[in-house]
Parts: sequence; C-alpha cells; structure tokens
Amino acid sequence: MKHGRYPFIIGFLIVPVAIYATFVVAAYVQAFQLSFTNWRGFSPDVSYIGFDNFVKLFHDNTFWQAIRHNLFLLLFLPLLSIAIALFFSFLLNMGGGTKGGRTHGVRGSGFYKVVYFFPQLLALALVAVIFARVYSPDESGLINGLLHQIGAGPVLFLADERLAMWSILAVLVWQAVGFYVVLFSAGMGSIPAEIYEAAALDGATRGTLFFRVTLPLLWNTMQVAWVYLGIAAFDAFALVNIMSVDRGGPDGATTVIGLEIVRNAFDYAQFGYASAMGVVLFFLTITFAALTLRVTRRESIEL
Repeated sequence: MKHGRYPFIIGFLIVPVAIYATFVVAAYVQAFQLSFTNWRGFSPDVSYIGFDNFVKLFHDNTFWQAIRHNLFLLLFLPLLSIAIALFFSFLLNMGGGTKGGRTHGVRGSGFYKVVYFFPQLLALALVAVIFARVYSPDESGLINGLLHQIGAGPVLFLADERLAMWSILAVLVWQAVGFYVVLFSAGMGSIPAEIYEAAALDGATRGTLFFRVTLPLLWNTMQVAWVYLGIAAFDAFALVNIMSVDRGGPDGATTVIGLEIVRNAFDYAQFGYASAMGVVLFFLTITFAALTLRVTRRESIEL
C-alpha cells in the first residue's frame, strides 16, 4: 500500500494540475512576456521594447491614482470587515452571557447567521447593480428617497469625489461581513467550552473573554481573513466598473488598477501596457500576502 500511494495521488492530481497550468500559470507567464512588448492585441506582430512600459507606468498619474485607491481599500476593507464580523460573531456565540457556567449566544443566533450570510449568495455584479440603485441621486434611490421624505438631501454618493470611494467601500464591507461572521463563528465554536467556563468562574467579563481568550485563539483565522480581504481590495474591478460614474469617476475619484488594466487593453488597445499593469498588480498582491503572513505570525496556542 505504501508503494502504491504516490501513483494513486498522482493519478488524481495530474488532470487538474495540467488544466491549472494551461489556463492559469500559462496566462500569467504570457502576461509577463507581453509586458515587455508594444502589442496592441489585434496583430500577430509583436515588438519587444524592454522596460519602456514600466517606465511609462512610473510617470502615469492615472496609474498612481488607481494605486492610491487600491491602498485605501487595502487599509479600510480588512479593518472594517474584520472588526464588524468579530463583533457580530461574538454576539452570536457569547453575547447571551453565562448561564450555568457556560457561555451562549443571543437568542436566535442560528437564524442571524443565515441572514448575515445572504449577501454571499449574490453575484458581486448583482450587488453592484442593487447598490447603484440604492445610491441613486433621485427619489427612486432608497436612501435619497427616505431623505426626500424628511425634506433633506439629495446626497450624491457616487457623483461626489469626497463620497464616491467611501460609498463603494461600504458596499464591499456589506458584501464581505457575512462570510467572515460565519468563519469566525466556526472558529469560536471550535474553542473548548472548558476554557470559557474556567474564565467565567474566575469572574471574567464578556470584554475580558473577548480580548483575553477569543482573540488570541482566533488569531490564525483572522490572519487568513486579512489576507483574503486584502486580495479582494486589490480586485475591486467589478464594483467600480458597474457602480462608479463614467467607469472610475467622477474625474478618476474611484478608479482602481483592475479598471485601468481593462481600460488600456480593450478601450485603448494597449495590451502590452495593460500587461505591465497586471504584472505590477501581481507583485503588489503577492508582497502584501507574504508581508501580512510574516508580520502577523505568532506561535500556535495549544488547546
């Protein structure tokens, strides 16, 4: 059995690995190759121009504007999503207090978990369409319709340069929180009840339980959540493309790297330049994930 294990494993892996290598790895490799060319996407003629595309990127104000917006999302999307998800998860699992030496969640916590998870069932493009209507500046918009009823507004959520990026961030957080509520709830459920019982018998408050017991034992789960949300912050193309005014507006106030890649490739037929942007985005994402895992690394806590 020992000698037949590896052929068995290889037999299962060879097809999916071959598919992944063909359609994912090969595409990445080709993007790296195209980033050193001036290929326009509609001709077999390709001229290698070295690092000219990357030099052009360095002086491209629109590209730097897009990077700033991605970094804005990178800072606030994980921070807000994790904080809100932790708050709801703690309420659903331990917010009901201690009874008989055991902690329990608020009444109806199982139902609330299902409700919080609903946004994950919707395609991101559909979420963008829904919230584009919610933010509509006329009375047909949910928020401005309510404001009109009390004689206020309208608020130009997506047309105001000061509000547009915050409005898109709010949608990203709304869409992400439900998944991490379920994820953190599963992590809290795996913590032995005896730990909470011992802390409760020692007189620990719910705040003490959260900061001294729950957070340290959920650290690895939070680390993974931070990486996933950071990757989502770099990949905000769909929401920005659908919700923003004039695709990245007003006046570039919401543009992101993914949108600039699509714009340069398919609107301006500069596939080589767009590939250079993709290469930069690739290294930004990999660097963020590696640094996050390195900086947040802690010794495992044995239960």
